[in-house]
This record gives sequence, structure tokens and C-alpha cells, in this order.
Amino acid sequence: MTRKTPRKPPLVADKRYSRTAGGTAKSARSNAKPKPTKKAPASSRARKRRTTARRKGGGGIGGFFRRLIGGILRLIWRITWRVGAVVCLIVGLWVGYVYTSLPEVSAQLDGRAQGSVTMLDRNGDVFAWRGDQFGGVVTTETVSPNIKNAIVATEDKRFYRHFGVSPRGVASAVRINLSEGRGPLSGHGGSTITQQTAKLLCLGEPFDPKSGMTESQYEAKCRRGTLQRKIEEAIYAMAMELKYTKDEILTIYMNRAFLGAGARGFEAASQRYFGKASSDVTPAEAAMLAGLLVAPSRFAPTNNLTRSQNRADVIVGLMEQQGYLTAAQAQQARDNPAQLSQAAAERAGGYFADWVMSSGPEYFTRNTTEDVIIRTTLDRRLQAAAEEAMQFIFQEKVRPGSKAQAAIVVMSADGAVRAMVGGRETKVAGAFNRAIQAKRQTGSAFKPFVYATALDLGASPLDVVVDEPFCMTIPGSGQWCPNNYTNRHYGSVTLTDALKDSLNIPAVKVSEKAGRDLVRQVASQFGIESDLALGPALALGASESTLIEMTGAYAGILNGGSAVTPYGLTELKLLGDRDPLMGADGGIGERVIQKQAAEQLIWMMEKVVSEGSGKRAALPGWQAAGKTGTTQAARDAWFIGFTAEYVTGVWMGYDDNTPLTGVTGSGLPAEIWHETMVRVHKGLDPVPLPMRAPIAPTQPQPAPSGRGKSLGDVVDNVLRDIFGGGGGGNNRPPQVNNR
Repeated sequence: MTRKTPRKPPLVADKRYSRTAGGTAKSARSNAKPKPTKKAPASSRARKRRTTARRKGGGGIGGFFRRLIGGILRLIWRITWRVGAVVCLIVGLWVGYVYTSLPEVSAQLDGRAQGSVTMLDRNGDVFAWRGDQFGGVVTTETVSPNIKNAIVATEDKRFYRHFGVSPRGVASAVRINLSEGRGPLSGHGGSTITQQTAKLLCLGEPFDPKSGMTESQYEAKCRRGTLQRKIEEAIYAMAMELKYTKDEILTIYMNRAFLGAGARGFEAASQRYFGKASSDVTPAEAAMLAGLLVAPSRFAPTNNLTRSQNRADVIVGLMEQQGYLTAAQAQQARDNPAQLSQAAAERAGGYFADWVMSSGPEYFTRNTTEDVIIRTTLDRRLQAAAEEAMQFIFQEKVRPGSKAQAAIVVMSADGAVRAMVGGRETKVAGAFNRAIQAKRQTGSAFKPFVYATALDLGASPLDVVVDEPFCMTIPGSGQWCPNNYTNRHYGSVTLTDALKDSLNIPAVKVSEKAGRDLVRQVASQFGIESDLALGPALALGASESTLIEMTGAYAGILNGGSAVTPYGLTELKLLGDRDPLMGADGGIGERVIQKQAAEQLIWMMEKVVSEGSGKRAALPGWQAAGKTGTTQAARDAWFIGFTAEYVTGVWMGYDDNTPLTGVTGSGLPAEIWHETMVRVHKGLDPVPLPMRAPIAPTQPQPAPSGRGKSLGDVVDNVLRDIFGGGGGGNNRPPQVNNR
């Protein structure tokens, strides 16, 4: 009998997951034998690898280069972020170090290396500034919003949004520079207001006068535009952004910025150009001030008002685009452009202010470290009169293109200078001042001092001197024979006629008889400090002098014979002080000749104007006295004279000593004097001159020889007049012998 084999249960796959115990399924699954798989052919595997490689981009030569470039980029990135991290660390440490060195805002507002000088006229009104003018601290709260808005709109419209440096601005500036054919760092800088402030602060390096560097060299160093300097400015700017608020940075900028004409800060500039506080400026005025930031000298309204106004129009447009002005406000600003104040229009006092600065104490004027207030003698009405007279004569009487120059000084009898014009260009400052700097031969304008000496010795204006051919032997030079301007001789003439007609031979005779040394002494005591000629040509004005010296000497005649020192400063004090440090630096000095002699000389000089060579200078309704002067070949022409109120001197000539054509002292200089004095005396009531007419002699009088003349003196003088000369009427005239 056969035995049956028990039937095996069918193979049933284990359930993947158990509903009762998850561990059972997992155990079974782990114990189950893997199902054998059929191995793919080798060719199929190769195709699969190639396909995968192509998908990854690594196949062939192209893939190789792509992998190479990718590797390089990955390497660069790894290096870059590491270097960047190091740079950021260095920059952060650098910024932190600068941050710790920054002072408080108040210490950054006034960094001037020198002080300022503010000049007031005789009425106490400001007319001139010198030095670095600082009008006082302003802040973003005290200044007009128009100024704040104009600055931001012009210089840095993203000022309140960046961290001190604007990469967008730098990139834009580089692009513009390259498009204009310049280097990337030349021209437009792309600097933010913060960076500009850092430059104004010179990165915290103050000016040290002891360093041997001038202030201009120091400023050039602060403005240099090298790459290294740009990086340092950026670091300093970021440190400022950490230390100060945006408004504090803008405050420093507004107080430090140079705005032309010596104005440091917007308060000084507002006072300088508009005569008002910075809190009161209009949009048009604010735009003009902001327009100065890019080029203070070029756009200064005192240099070219029209150009400054055109620049302001551009700023107004920017303010309108950025929403600081409405269309109506912008149009109003364009229709009513900013105008200069009267003081600014007068170009800061010109020649007169320059003279005061040069004549005052150096430590309170040219090199002051303080803010100084100087009250002066200037009368702006008289200054305008002199300038108008100068311009009128040159426009109406001088041929176009002429390079001839002229100068005018107007003063009171005590030497107080009321007006000064040092050249034809009247609206200037810092120019060559012919009124005080040009030493020129005086010609016959010197003759009053010859006659002053004779009158003081007792001579009379009616004394007689013989005008005849005359020669002298000068030791070491030989024979010298002066001649008259007309080449004629007039016989016996009075001293008055000799002066009135500007005769040369009588002047030489009077000088020689009075004593050449005494004439030199009298002229020197009257204030002619220049070296005076030693020979007999002294009487004919062979010596050189300045216009202000000669005018001051004539003022001594007007005031009764006492010397004067011309002056322009009456009071000097420091800003904020009540008591002055010094008073007037000139005025009436010691007596030179007797009052009677001075009054008689004035009488003689009045005849010069009313009857003689100075007739063109005559003033309607006023008594006037004066004297013409012309040197050899008309290289210099003078007219100096006075009324009871004012003394005025006029010089005319060429700077290079070229002879004037058809000009003598009795011509154009007398006309300039006339035009000046007509304007000066406008509105004044006529006052007679302090002159004394001589008593007519009972018998003819010879030329003077001294006080208390005896009969023997009279006879001796008569013999001298008769026999003291002779010969040589055809000799050439001396170097100076004209009217």
C-alpha cells in the first residue's frame, strides 16, 4: 500500500503591513530573500551611462569646458566671499576707529583758519568784507527751508536714504566722465553730501600754520581726488553717518561750505550777497546760494550776476521736479530772480577797503584770527560820485581803446578819506591801486609848496619876480636852463601870476631864494614822504609821490597850514565787544606854516581856477582852489584842488609811462575833478574858502627872501632879480617843466 505525501500549503506573500503588529511585517520583509533580477546587457548599460552624462552636461569637449568654467567660477566665488568677508571686517574696523575720533557736532561748525573783517561806512552801514566771513551758526531748523531743500535737490536727492556713500551715484558719475572723454575719477565725483562734508572737514585734519604749509596748499591737499583719498572719504562718511544724524551732517555742511567772496557758510553768504539772514531768503535766493556749491568763484553773483541767475534757474527746476516747489512757486522764482544787496553790488568797497586793510594793523586785518569790525571814513555817496565822474569822462572824452588810467581821492580837510578810485575799473577788489601804490612825478602840482615856503618866510602874493631866460650851473651836471611850458618869458610877474599861469622860471627862482632845503622840509612836513629831489628841479615837481600823499598835503593847506595824515579807519573792535581796541589812525598833526601864509596861498590857488590854468575845474556857485601838474612829455597829468568842504586829487597817465596824447593837467584831469566835485557838492549850500587877500604894497616888492625885510633886503632882492639870471632861452626844457 502506498503512503501519500502531505500537500504543501500554497506560498502566500506576506502582507507588507500588518494591521495588528507593524513589527511582524517588517520582520518578515527583512527575512525574505530578494527576488533575483535579470541583468541588463552591457551595451544597454553603456547607453544609459552616456545618456546620464549628456543630461549632466559633461559629455564631449563642450562638457569639459563647461565643467572647467564651472569649477573656475566656483573657485572665484569661494575666494570672493572670503576676501569680501575680510574686506568687510577691515572696513568695519576702520569705520569704527574713525567713529571714535569724531568730535561733537558743535566742534565741527567753524573751522576757519583765519578770522574776518567787516567794514562799516561813516554812517555805520556794512559796505565791505575781508577774510573768511562766518555769519554765525545755522542749523536745519533755523535756516530757511528753501535753503535746505535747494541743497538736497542740487547736491544729493537721496541724502536721507543712503548710508553715506551712494554706489548708484558713483556709477553714474563714472559713466558720465567716461562719456565725456575724461578719466573715471575726473570731473563728476558722485559724492554724497556726507562725503562732501568729510572733504570740507579734511577728514578731521585741521590746518596748522606751523606746519609750513600755506592755507591754499592745505585746501588743495584736502580737495585732491586720488583713488586712495576717495576711499578715505567714503570711510569717513560712513563713520559720520554712525556718529551724527542726517540733519546734523547737513548742519555741518551748511556752516562749512565756501560760497565765494570770502563767505564761509550759508549765513555769511546770505548776509554777503543779499544783506539778510539765512532764515529769510526766498526760493530764488536759496537757489542762487545752492548754485554756488559747484563752483563758488565762477557762479558768485558779485563776479557775474547774470550767470549766477541762470544757474539758479536750473536749481529752481530741480526743486520743482523733486516736489519742493509747486509750479506756481517755481515760476515766481524764475520771474523774480535774486538780486544783490547794495553793498554786494559795490564789490565790497573796492580800492578803499583794500587801502584800509593794507594800512591797518596786520594782526587785525590781513592776518587776523579774530572776527573784527572796523568803522571807516567812507562816504558811499561820495564814492559813487567819484566813480560816476571817472566813467563819464572816459566814455565821453577819451578815445575808445585807450589804455590810459586815472585815480581819484576825495578827503576832508582833516585827512579823512571819503572816497577812493584806484583805476578805471571801479568795481574791483585786490587790484593795483594807483591812488596809493603808483609813485609818479608831480610836475607843477608841487609848486604850491614852493610858494607856501616863501609866504611863510614873509613874502606877499603880490611880490614880483622876473620871468626871463635863466640858467644855473649844477655841480657835477653842468649848466641847467629851465624854460616855461609856452617857451615864452613874461618879464616881471607877481607870485600870484606866476602860480596862476604855472610859470617855471619864477618857481625855480623863488625856491632857490627861499632855500631848496627849506622847500623840501615844508613839503615833507605836509606829508609828502617820498624821496624829494636834491637839485633845483625840485621846484618843478621832479620828485615822485602818490596821489594820496599829494591830496593829503593839499588838505594841510586848506585846514590852515597844519599837516594831516590821511586815514580811513576810525574805530576797530572785536565782534561782540562793546569797547573799541583802537581809534582813528590819522588826522591833523603839527602846524607847518602860519595860518596867514596858508590863507594867502589859498587866495593864490583860487586864482588858478578862476583865472588861470585850472579854469576847466571851476564849480558853479562855489569858490574852488587848486593846481594843475604835467610832467615831461605828458607822462603824468594832475589836478588837485579843494573847496571849503572837500579836497580832491586826480591823476591820469599810463601804467607803463607812455606819454599821454594832447593831455595836460589843465585838461582831462581838471575835467574829472570838476565832474567829481559837482556830484560831491550836490545838495550842499556853498561855503566860501578860508582865504585872505593880500594888502596891496605901496611900492613894487621883489621876490621874498625872509621875514621882516629891511630896505637893504629890498635892494638886494631887486638886484638879484635883475642880475640873477641870463642867457640860454633856447635850451631844452628840464625833465619836468610843464603846467
